Amino acid sequence: MTAKWPVRRPTENSALRACDRSPRPLPSVPALMAALLDANERRDREGVCLAAHRVVRAAEENR
Repeated sequence: MTAKWPVRRPTENSALRACDRSPRPLPSVPALMAALLDANERRDREGVCLAAHRVVRAAEENR
């Protein structure tokens, strides 16, 4: 049996190309800060990390 790895997935490739063509706007900084505080209160470390990175990214775009 011969197999080639990784298996090509044309739908995955087209989805990635579609994301490149249509940038999605980030939520506002206050909304992201509220999400950051909420994740912190819930002790959700992954949520805190994601929200913090999105806050920085949104703040950089608003410069």
